[in-house]
Amino acid sequence: MTEHARTELKELQTLDDRIAEAEDKVKDFDPLFAEVEEPALVLEGEVNTTRSRLQEMKAEEHRLEVSVDEKRTRVKRLEERMGSVRNLREEAAVTAEHDMVKRALQNDEQEAFTLVDQMRKIEERLAELTAALAEAEAQVEPRRQELLTQRQSVETELDDLKSKREGFAAGLDPKELRLYDGIRAGGRRRAVAELTYDGACGNCFGMVPLQLQNEIRHGTSLIRCEACGVILAAPAPTESSADEAAAQE
Repeated sequence: MTEHARTELKELQTLDDRIAEAEDKVKDFDPLFAEVEEPALVLEGEVNTTRSRLQEMKAEEHRLEVSVDEKRTRVKRLEERMGSVRNLREEAAVTAEHDMVKRALQNDEQEAFTLVDQMRKIEERLAELTAALAEAEAQVEPRRQELLTQRQSVETELDDLKSKREGFAAGLDPKELRLYDGIRAGGRRRAVAELTYDGACGNCFGMVPLQLQNEIRHGTSLIRCEACGVILAAPAPTESSADEAAAQE
């Protein structure tokens, strides 16, 4: 593996770092959206809960209406029957049943009256919540659109970086690329590290033997750090060392 190849892997790592940063930026928008939308979502939940409660009360109102109608019909029939009773015992039985049904009717009518009053209050509350939700959504929408635009910009940048990475990786030696990708596969972001100027691994800072340092600096073979496993590369030349090299040439 030549030093040129290691330079290419360092460039690939730089691209991958930028991709990872862009992916993190995209993820960072999720809590921002949640924070912006939370007030409206809370109101929406209250609206849905209140609407469901109102539907339940309307179903109960219908049940009471049917029950009241049935009891009124029964009371009317019992009153008609009382005019045709044949003895005191039959009259007492019909009267007792009539009174019992009439009390049940009165209870249903009172329950229905109370329910209608509760429904009126629930409907007023629902109207208030619906208006508040519309206002909250109107306030949220501009900020939400702003976040959408920002996220779309980051996603476009991310797509461009991935496309650039794909093209760049296609020009690398497949064996070297597999090694590089294998090191990063476990979730590690650093697969290539430069030697420090005192001869240590730039990732874990463990000292590298002098013989290996020379091989790394001359780019004669691929050397991995014995401690952390990253691919070791020669340090990038400083501006002064580059000037000295040019002068010697």
